[in-house]
Amino acid sequence: MSEGTVLIIEDDADIRELLRFNLEREGYEPLESADGISGLAMAKEHIPDCILLDIMLPGMNGLEVCRSLAAGTETRDIPVLILTAKGEEMDRVVGLSLGADDYVVKPFSVRELMLRIRAVLRRRRRPASDAGAVTAHGIHLDTSAHVVTVDGTEVALTATEFRLLEDLMRHGGIVRTREQLLEHVWGYSFEGYARTVDTHMRRLRSKLGDAQKYLETVRGVGYRFNKIRKEEA
Repeated sequence: MSEGTVLIIEDDADIRELLRFNLEREGYEPLESADGISGLAMAKEHIPDCILLDIMLPGMNGLEVCRSLAAGTETRDIPVLILTAKGEEMDRVVGLSLGADDYVVKPFSVRELMLRIRAVLRRRRRPASDAGAVTAHGIHLDTSAHVVTVDGTEVALTATEFRLLEDLMRHGGIVRTREQLLEHVWGYSFEGYARTVDTHMRRLRSKLGDAQKYLETVRGVGYRFNKIRKEEA
């Protein structure tokens, strides 16, 4: 039985072969594309469980692919792991802000990448939380319907943004370190990947409007959802 379908969008044939071999060894069904245009078409046709997406691609670069995936109703919930080179930090940040779940820097550890894929797929298949809805400061998070509203208006969040907000709200008043958030929201914790949390937090804040003031940064530690209204503090 297949562990899931993983679409590799990468123009380097050697890297594709390496990824294909290891994915098959781990029980996954790999799909391959060597350019952005055909890769996007394959994603729309097959709706894979996960996408490994290179940034530097011919025809359509990885950032454009990521933007198109996030805009599609059928593809926006597909987890995307960006493959970047060490010197592509800005592209990496932009990719995360466009909705990618995470990134892996080349040259990457195959073992680490396989752990990341497993964590992504485990999150995707995890049943909805039965902890019920949580409401504070006009923010209402309904886990059963997977809907967030702010003052009655629905806010479109990615699956990762939803889990991040839920974790912070359910631990209201408690500082959550970046390592804790990586472990509980992303399903792993690797040194050096705090930027993943920071980028998703910026994107989440931008979507919450005025309510973002309750998502506080605790410098040098992490983040906290403040249970006390600012005007009451």
